[in-house]
Amino acid sequence: MQRFTYPIAMLLLLPIFTSSTSAQEKDIQKISGTWILESGELGGKKLPQEFIASVSLIISGTSYSTKVGSLTDKGNLKFYPDSKPKGMDIISIEGPNQGKTFPAIYEFSGNILMICYDLEGKKKPDAFKSTLGSQTFLAIYKREKK
Repeated sequence: MQRFTYPIAMLLLLPIFTSSTSAQEKDIQKISGTWILESGELGGKKLPQEFIASVSLIISGTSYSTKVGSLTDKGNLKFYPDSKPKGMDIISIEGPNQGKTFPAIYEFSGNILMICYDLEGKKKPDAFKSTLGSQTFLAIYKREKK
């Protein structure tokens, strides 16, 4: 009887791993594309419109590229779709943030993507807000029309 314990335990855990992977794959498919910054707040203050107009984000699977004016930052995304709220790590590998990891939360609905980043790189935010004096960046993107 004891020799079946391990395989049975693995069969019980399999749906957990499968659902997490499929949730991640679904989110990756939905979030992939080109996004334009619609509005943003940093440290509880609204960002100026000229800055907002200079920002775009391209997500392709687990890779990203973001442009802010003439600067480009590229890296990888690690998704945590089962956390509440959904989480991600933004791992910069090229550009001004090279070597930095930014924990974040995300939510999307139709053509709107909301991401809240901790620019200090300490912990993912608890809510979609940027409080005065913090290094929290709340970004609301709209999918670029083709």
